[in-house]
Amino acid sequence: MNRRVFLSGLGSGLLAAPLAAQAQQTRKVPRIGFLVFASSELRYRGFQQGLRELGYVEGQNVVIEFRSADGSRTPR
Repeated sequence: MNRRVFLSGLGSGLLAAPLAAQAQQTRKVPRIGFLVFASSELRYRGFQQGLRELGYVEGQNVVIEFRSADGSRTPR
């Protein structure tokens, strides 16, 4: 009897293990590179608005990395 209890418990544990592992996976957040020749906040805001219309909000479900040729890392 003890052998049957042990084997059924072992089998149940092996079947439940993949479910627990799947629940712990993290979701990858898309990362977008925004490259411009000259820094322009107006262009950047328009890009953000377009993404918002598609359901992407910076800092929530997408990361936008801004770079310009003049070395700026923030839109001006």
